[in-house]
Amino acid sequence: MSTHIVTVTGYGSGGEGIARLEDGRVVFIRQAAREDVLEVRITREHARSARAEIVRVLSPSPYRTEQHCPVYPECGGCDFRHILYEEELRAKLRRVNDALRRIGGLSARAEEILSAGPTGGYRNKAVFHSDGTALGFYRAQSHDIVPVKHCQLCKPEINDALQRLQRSSPPAGETELRSSREEELDGLVFQVSGFFQVNAGAARLLYQTARQYAALTRNDTLLDLYCGVGALTLFAGRDAGRALGVEIHPASVEAARENARRNRLPHIEFLCADAADRETALPAPDCVIADPPRRGLSPGAVRKILGLSPPKIVYLSCDPATLARDVRSLEGYGVKDIRAVDMFPRTANVECCCLLVRGG
Repeated sequence: MSTHIVTVTGYGSGGEGIARLEDGRVVFIRQAAREDVLEVRITREHARSARAEIVRVLSPSPYRTEQHCPVYPECGGCDFRHILYEEELRAKLRRVNDALRRIGGLSARAEEILSAGPTGGYRNKAVFHSDGTALGFYRAQSHDIVPVKHCQLCKPEINDALQRLQRSSPPAGETELRSSREEELDGLVFQVSGFFQVNAGAARLLYQTARQYAALTRNDTLLDLYCGVGALTLFAGRDAGRALGVEIHPASVEAARENARRNRLPHIEFLCADAADRETALPAPDCVIADPPRRGLSPGAVRKILGLSPPKIVYLSCDPATLARDVRSLEGYGVKDIRAVDMFPRTANVECCCLLVRGG
């Protein structure tokens, strides 16, 4: 198959390098860096785009670096280990702002991306896969297992447990490992079950931003949708006169209630319900916090929020594309401020916290 010479100009949402072929099509190249000049071979073609692999690096980007991981890039866990961390942060910030402009049609921009600092040893949870012989992570875009003896993203306790598992011949299937069953954030202690942020340092930055945006007083009522085990409800809601977290999963709601008791915050309550259900009765809030899953807000959730008509909405998102779509659908609200947070260093994922105000 013929090869092509391309110059990489940016990054895709999955961390791939982006370039143009001679016929004008966009080509996505894994492990590429901005300003690389590459010889590439096409691996998959579409009408308007293509995917390619690197044959040779003809002129390396100044943003390239040694990656120092024996299973990268075969392991699908990391996307940006081959570039400088400063370049990774720039790529993530640009991804957020491109989504706001192109998908949301918005002029708002995130001016900064917050980072907790360490690019390794931050994960407090990891899921490993085994076929009965190999134990590790899935290869990128497949269910083939890449054996992993040590993950540079994980906390030492997880790697210690991983080595013990490898010695015991683990059965086929998934194994979830956590560094501990409690996490401390800004003086609050949380029982960890169900969903909880895997990077405590970055979670603190994200939640501090959300708390600042909410700016609650003892006269205010907070409503937190998709509250999980209640971490953000407690983090921001401790400033309010009343806070209610809504979550559809009973086990998470029970953990959230225990977290409120543990931290002696009796004015914070939790409701097991579907926040998007029109039959779910909710109090009139001064602020709504929404932290939906990657797919974003459902049409029912958008209608529910608009029906409540809070003065402000604090929206947290792990996908800039769905964030931009949902902000556009929340008619009558404007973006007052937005910040990106690097929750998952060395991967292409990025978190955002956005403040929307009614009539803004």
